Amino acid sequence: MRLQDILAVKGTTVFTTSPDVSLAEVVRQMVEHNIGSMLVCQRDLSDGERLVGIVTERDMLRCFATGNCDLKQLKVADVMTIKLITAKPTDSVNDLMGVMTTHRIRHVPIMSGERLVGMVSIGDLLKAQHDHLMVENQFMRDYIQS
Repeated sequence: MRLQDILAVKGTTVFTTSPDVSLAEVVRQMVEHNIGSMLVCQRDLSDGERLVGIVTERDMLRCFATGNCDLKQLKVADVMTIKLITAKPTDSVNDLMGVMTTHRIRHVPIMSGERLVGMVSIGDLLKAQHDHLMVENQFMRDYIQS
C-alpha cells in the first residue's frame, strides 16, 4: 500500500500556519480542528509558499517544560521543528512506519517535488493497515468457507 492510497481516502487537506503567528493562535487552531500539528509555511510574493517547519503538541510541551512559555508573546518560529522528514505519495506505508518509529515522529508532510500534497499521521497509517488486514481476513474466511 502506498501513501497516495491513504491520501485518496483521507483527503489532502493540510492545516498550515506562518512562522510569525503567536503560539496562542496556533493552539486555538489546533484545538478547533482537533489536530496534533500544523505545517509552517513561509509565504513570499516572488517564491510563493515554501514549507519551513512543523509545530506539534510535543513542541508545545517542550516550551511549557522550560517554564517560560508565554503563548501570546512567543511565535511559531520560536518553537517549531525545522528538521523535517517528508515522504512522497509513492512511498510505501510500511517504509514510512519504519521511518516514523525510528525518528519518533507522528506527522509527516507528503511532498511531490517541492509541492505539498498532503500529510499523514501515524494514526492514518495504522488505520490503513488495519483496514487492509480486515479485508484480507474476510477474503481468507470466504475462501475457506467456500
